[in-house]
Parts: sequence; structure tokens; C-alpha cells
Amino acid sequence: MTRHTPARSLEGVPFTTVATGKIRRHANPLKMLSPANVRDMARVPLGVVQARKAVAGFRPDVVLATGGYVAVPAGLAARMARVPLVLHEQTVRLGLANRKLAGSAARIAVSSESTLPLLPESVRPAAVVTGNPVRPEVLTGHPDKAVTALGLHAFDRRLPTVYVTGGAQGAQQINDVVGGELPWLLERANVVHQCGPAHVAALSARAAGLPAALAARYHLTPFVGPELPDLLALADVVVSRSGAGTLAELTALGKPAVFVPLASAAGNEQAHNARHLEESGAAVALLGDVGGGRLRGAVGPLLDDPARREAMAAAARAHGRPDAAEGLVDVILSAATR
Repeated sequence: MTRHTPARSLEGVPFTTVATGKIRRHANPLKMLSPANVRDMARVPLGVVQARKAVAGFRPDVVLATGGYVAVPAGLAARMARVPLVLHEQTVRLGLANRKLAGSAARIAVSSESTLPLLPESVRPAAVVTGNPVRPEVLTGHPDKAVTALGLHAFDRRLPTVYVTGGAQGAQQINDVVGGELPWLLERANVVHQCGPAHVAALSARAAGLPAALAARYHLTPFVGPELPDLLALADVVVSRSGAGTLAELTALGKPAVFVPLASAAGNEQAHNARHLEESGAAVALLGDVGGGRLRGAVGPLLDDPARREAMAAAARAHGRPDAAEGLVDVILSAATR
């Protein structure tokens, strides 16, 4: 952390940095005593000192911590300075950082009702369900704009449209299984496949072997930019990872989804997120090894049965909280004025 004038983000918000350390978790506790973990954990006390100076200089009315190892020094600094601390947990289960800070929090904003019974009894009175904030523009998309922006005029609008995404860099696992099932999938649907820049060549080669009628219903793109809200409006089914932000957007929009969780996510949080929605009929979770047969078994019934899609959409919408940002602001303000 430098003691010069704080830097500013692209939005003009001043920020400063502090030292922190990442814990690389392992099922074997002895392997957690790795040199990298020991080295990183030794940085935490320095980060707390730096964060304490930043808090003292800024003199905030409240500190918001959104989890992750970077939040620990700031959360501890808030406790030392006796500044109200608000935690926000994006996933179903509290992450490690928020678990460590929960006892010091004035309020704990969680994403789901199902999180409440998972909290230690001592901190439940501080918890409130807000959901995860969603970008307002995500909720204002229009399907026809996606057709124009992406040049999807050859799509058969009588068929459902599937949006496949693995995030900005793409997901090898999702790309492989979807790529192997393109003929089957395109017989039943239009497909927009956001694959990540590194995967375009391999998937383009697969698509080159498709019959012309099927190829016309396949749109491959390395990434999706400002047209995302319109593409989500067009999509009837989404195949994706199950990170907290993705879940927040898809449930706010009421989109049927087939989730392929990232197995290496910290604390297996993506699997917990996906299972949580699957248990209430709001999504399908494909855990572990996912091959073509499992993909067909999950996506096929949704493509073949509009009523099933609508039922899943309604269940997803019941979990959505499009007003989560306003709710979180209310929690922060209430903590600041206590």
C-alpha cells in the first residue's frame, strides 16, 4: 500500500491496496502448510496494519466486505477501529473469509434464504437476505436486438435458442461436451456459443463439418460484450458455469439453466450454488464428469417441452432478486446510522 494520493478506478472511485495472502486449501491439512501458504499468511499482519491506516485516514461510517482473502485485512481493521462492518456473501454457504469475520459484523447480507440455517446461531440475528446485486442493464434486453447485433437472421425462431457460455475466457469442459453434441443440439435448437478466444479455432473446425442447415443455426463467438442483455432476453435455455453473478442474473431474468459447475472453485461453491437451485426445480446441475449423454439428458427435455421450460423459468424467477442492490444499500445505511 503506498501512502501517496489514492488511485482511482475507471468510474472515478478512489482506492488503495493492502498486502494480503491467499490460503490454498487442501483436503490434507498438512499440505496446507505449504511454503506458498506460509508466505502468504505472513503478509496478512502487514495488510491489517495498512488497512488500519487507510480506515483511520478515510474515517468511514461503515465498511463493506464482500468476501475473499482480500477482504480479511479490511474487515479486521474495521473491528480494530470500531467501525460497523457489513458482510455480503454471494454464495449459498459463507466463504472462509466471511466465516472468520462474521462474529465482528454488524450485519450479514446473504444471497439466499437457504443460507440462514447454515449460519452459526450466534450470528443469525445479524443476517438479512438481500440477494446479489445485478447490473440494471441486464434486465432490459430485447431479443430482436440480439438478432440484429449478432447477425442471427438465419436462426429458426420457431425453435428454442440455447446460449452456451463458460465466462470471458471460455470453459474447456463446456466447450468440449457442447462441441461434441452440436449435430444433436442443432437439430433441436439455435445455439449461440460464447467459447473464449483460445477455443475459437477448434470449435470452428467442428462447425465446418456441419450440414449447411444446421450450421446456419450456430453462432460461435469468442466473447459477448454490450449485447449480453439482449442475448439473455433471446435465450430460452442457458448452459453455463454456476458462479454467484451468473446465478443472480439468470434467476432475476427467470431463465432455465443447465449448470456445469467449476470443480476447482474455492470451497466447491459453484456446485453448492447449482445444487441449491436444482433442489427447487430452478435449474439442472451437472456435477462431476459430464459427457454428451448427460448433456442430452439435461438439455433435451427442456428443448422438447415448452411447459417444462416455463415451469423451470418460474422456479428460477422465484429465487431472483432484481432489487438486490437497493436492499444491500439499505443494509449498509442502517449499519452506518446505528
